[in-house]
Amino acid sequence: MILDKINSPADVKKLSVNDMERLADEIREALFNRLTKIGGHFGPNFGFVEATIAMHYVFNSPTDKFVFDVSHQSYTHKILTGRKAGYIDDARFAEDSGYSNPEESKHDFFNIGHTSTSVALALGLAKGRDILGHKENIVAVIGDGSLSGGEAMEALNVAGSELSSNFIIIVNDNEQAIAENHGGIYQNLKELRKSNGKAQNNWFRAFGLDYIYEENGNDIASLIKVFEKVKDSTHPVVVHIHTQKGKGYRLAEENREAWHWCLPFDRATGKPTVDFGSGESYSDITTKYIMDKAKKDKDFIVVSPAMPMSVGLGINERAQLGRQYIDTGIAEEAAVAIASGIATNSAKPLVVTNMTFLQRAYDQISQDVCINNAPVTMLMNYTAFDGLTDVTHLGIFGLAAFTNIPNLVVLCPSSAEEYVNMLDWSIDQKEHPVLILIPGNAVAHRAADKSFGNINKYKVEQQGEKVAIVALGDFYQKGEEAAAAIEKELGFKPTLVNPRFASGLDKELLDNLKSRHSLVITLEDGIVDGGFGEKIASYYGPSDMKVINLGLEKKFYDRYNPQQLLESLGITAEKIVERVKKFV
Repeated sequence: MILDKINSPADVKKLSVNDMERLADEIREALFNRLTKIGGHFGPNFGFVEATIAMHYVFNSPTDKFVFDVSHQSYTHKILTGRKAGYIDDARFAEDSGYSNPEESKHDFFNIGHTSTSVALALGLAKGRDILGHKENIVAVIGDGSLSGGEAMEALNVAGSELSSNFIIIVNDNEQAIAENHGGIYQNLKELRKSNGKAQNNWFRAFGLDYIYEENGNDIASLIKVFEKVKDSTHPVVVHIHTQKGKGYRLAEENREAWHWCLPFDRATGKPTVDFGSGESYSDITTKYIMDKAKKDKDFIVVSPAMPMSVGLGINERAQLGRQYIDTGIAEEAAVAIASGIATNSAKPLVVTNMTFLQRAYDQISQDVCINNAPVTMLMNYTAFDGLTDVTHLGIFGLAAFTNIPNLVVLCPSSAEEYVNMLDWSIDQKEHPVLILIPGNAVAHRAADKSFGNINKYKVEQQGEKVAIVALGDFYQKGEEAAAAIEKELGFKPTLVNPRFASGLDKELLDNLKSRHSLVITLEDGIVDGGFGEKIASYYGPSDMKVINLGLEKKFYDRYNPQQLLESLGITAEKIVERVKKFV
């Protein structure tokens, strides 16, 4: 096998084009080996194999620097830069993250997992090179879907007007983001593809950038030729290549959205080999709620920054929603601001995405929504510690980040009934911007209030004494477990509080707890620093009440075992009982 002899980019440079084509086939086999067993980003990587081989043949990494947008397409780059064991040796899968990572290799310069960043990061490398008087090539790789992100457009604007030195931007155009592309720039990309890059209307040239088009984006010889043409260029240039997402696997080529990312699967059938059972899920509950709400209420509209599947809105659901659905492309800032306008004009917007991506719209939430007190509902998935565990996709910072924005009501449901009722109340009310965190645990059922207009009113689910457990959102069930363990081990029944509101304090309830309790324990699915529990601890500061805040550390966790993490943080019923023994 040719891959056996490839240990660095220098080995790629020794190959003929025929050898490189065989290498591409072997790399896809290595990708199959990893992805069928542990899953990962399938379509982007299968579509960018030839381009990566050609890049390493022409350029001189790591002296010439590559920056991959999102890193969704960086697996082949990893294989060619000394990390192939993470793909061909099952025992070493864990050595290799799903994203570019400087800790793994000198060929990577950034740990990247959010989209639309590569042009700006690479532009910074180019400017740093120029200041230092160096001469290396700087190459940014960005997918067509990522071009809709504001950071990408801002960086293209700067590159075209402010840089007069080597800067190569490879646009990997596979005609697809995660879902279908949305936005006016994609009409221009289509026009450029149809005209073989000769269309007079050229979005990139409008920014002041030079431009080259290559239709055969999966042909190594063609790519080598175009990369050699731009190597050592003395000005910024866009190389627009047309590729096939999921190339080499028919199922992925035919269903690009479903195969953007995959669970472990059977290669012959494409079916997942991981069985999550047929029970309820909050994703299914959310999809059903949205579709039912849209049918009943024509003032209701879903706004998504290219993440409809975060709440299970597949191709069929989006088609049924019709004009009650708008995809802004990868543009969280615009999505939030558009929703503010929709709400201000008396319609009922629901913004849906993952918590890790909402961080990018912090300013719009604060300025465009909350200062104006626009009744926008924002629904976030993957907010839990055990949802996404890659360092770039953690949802655990949301509580600390957003609960401190004035006017914003942050709701954390603890059951299916509470979740649906919160959605109903929030979408129909006209007084508050609201952020709702989709629970990350198994679906629980319990009777719930219909209205949440009494802002910051906590709910006592179990009245007890001595110790009060205030368990937020999807950690409520952990509070139940701790309460039962305390009663069994220590012989008294603690009070159990379901706060529901993460953004404010129920001061009346907290004051009432002082009469029969000496210890309050807070539980939250997020970092403790600046989070929900610290607000309660601060409130009790002048009093004799003792407070224990349990949650996660302010830390960039990466690829951790969720249950081991809880154990190390003392967030188990047994360890909570041990803590209580010291106080009671």
